[in-house]
Amino acid sequence: MNDTQGLTGPQEHPGPLDLATIAAGVERTNELLTRVLAEVATTPSTHAIFVDAGYVYAAAGRLVTGTEDRRTFDLDAEGLIEAFIDRARTIFPDSRLLRVYWYDGARRRIHTTEQQSIAELPDVKVRLGNLNANNQQKGVDSLIRTDLESLARHRAISDAALIGGDEDLVSAVEAAQGYGARVHLWGIEAVGGRNQAEPLLWEVDSQRTFDLDFCKPYVTRRAVYEPFGDAPVHQGPAPTRDDVRFVGARVAAQWLGSRGRASLAELLPGHPYLPGPVDQELLVEAEALLGLSLRGHADLRRALRDGFWDHLRTQY
Repeated sequence: MNDTQGLTGPQEHPGPLDLATIAAGVERTNELLTRVLAEVATTPSTHAIFVDAGYVYAAAGRLVTGTEDRRTFDLDAEGLIEAFIDRARTIFPDSRLLRVYWYDGARRRIHTTEQQSIAELPDVKVRLGNLNANNQQKGVDSLIRTDLESLARHRAISDAALIGGDEDLVSAVEAAQGYGARVHLWGIEAVGGRNQAEPLLWEVDSQRTFDLDFCKPYVTRRAVYEPFGDAPVHQGPAPTRDDVRFVGARVAAQWLGSRGRASLAELLPGHPYLPGPVDQELLVEAEALLGLSLRGHADLRRALRDGFWDHLRTQY
């Protein structure tokens, strides 16, 4: 037999035993696929709630009390979080909650007493960005994006309820959607206009707004400002400009002690004007020390700012 006979000779065909083996293999594969599909069908989808606390405080405070200043009202965070969870149960009835992510700011990322109590709630994780000298949150949007993208990438969630309004969150929404998650934007009713960026509204899969009736049980205006230390509540005649100027210097000393000289260097180039958050903080703390509202006394507010600047400039 020459070398080519093996190539041109009769071809071997699978016998009955080989066909039976193949059939058995196909049957086992079908059984495995059936079990996998059944498991997938019975596994509930999962959702998570992402809360930008800065947005919630500002929007709810403005809606219920007319101000965004946290020091003038109390927010029942535990009750509000539970309300968000309950609402999610009705919106995603066939889904289980992974957890609630609560994003807030804190100086040097050290939890405040309030943030500690929120962190101790079941199914809640507190994530902190930094809080700068002007009480502005830094790094919160990037934390939201990191968590949203990571959970979507690992198929840990199928739906995300995002409570916020900053345009910087658009990239977080796009990242999560790129991995197949649906992102639902929840907001708080705005008092005139909008409190959520339009590009964010355009990108999400659905939108929902909580009105005054929903928010009102969780926001309470403080009856009076609490004085610092043992400062007495003002009684008797209205304070003079010199009195208020002295209080301004006292608040400046407290401000400098908590912020440090680096913040002072940032503030001085703007003299005689104060950034809005610093000016608001000065006013609220001065009113607490005086036991008197300065909202209707423009001359006293000017004296207050003069006293604040007088102290700061002597320390530079």
